[in-house]
Amino acid sequence: MMDASYPVQFSVDYPDRPLNRLTTLFRIFTVIPIAIVLGMVSASTYQWSSRTNMNVIIAGVGGLLFVGPLLMILFRQKYPRWWFDWNRELLRFSNRVTAYLALMDDHYPSTDEEQSVHLDFPYPDVPRELNRWLPLVKWFLAIPHYVVLFFLEIGAVVVVIIAWFAILFTGHYPRGLFDFVEGVIRWHNRVIGYALLLVTDRYPPFRLSP
Repeated sequence: MMDASYPVQFSVDYPDRPLNRLTTLFRIFTVIPIAIVLGMVSASTYQWSSRTNMNVIIAGVGGLLFVGPLLMILFRQKYPRWWFDWNRELLRFSNRVTAYLALMDDHYPSTDEEQSVHLDFPYPDVPRELNRWLPLVKWFLAIPHYVVLFFLEIGAVVVVIIAWFAILFTGHYPRGLFDFVEGVIRWHNRVIGYALLLVTDRYPPFRLSP
């Protein structure tokens, strides 16, 4: 199902069956509840005060952890396992919502079950597999990918719109369009894994395929 040539592996099961045309028609609306849930768990933690200088509320529980793992790799040469698990599960959840919004699956995104969206990367042996200084510049080294992804993701939006019409009329997601959107999301995940999650020092390949 997934090729292990690059540590960050991603795939979506192709729905070789008629997709639900009704939920496809209203996908932009049906995704709202789960998007709110995703937004709450991926938002930065913040708080504000009232005129009486009392703390009122703290919203969100933090998104992908970046600075913490960076400092731990830099100074302790370790990546706390629970931080790794949090980042991986949050990214998996985010990808399920993305795949649903991109019409790649008509099953409502689960907060914890894998469903048809598969994302994985191995827990790194930091002293042996990660350069302790590289996390300081990975975000910079990935700039060429940011540029390419900017245009690819615009193309993916156009492709999803075309697929929306195709599903409404035929009930099926054209395989070529599906593979392109899957490839763009795969590319995006590789860059996230390299530059932000810091789970590998292998530079992401410039390709859509596994």
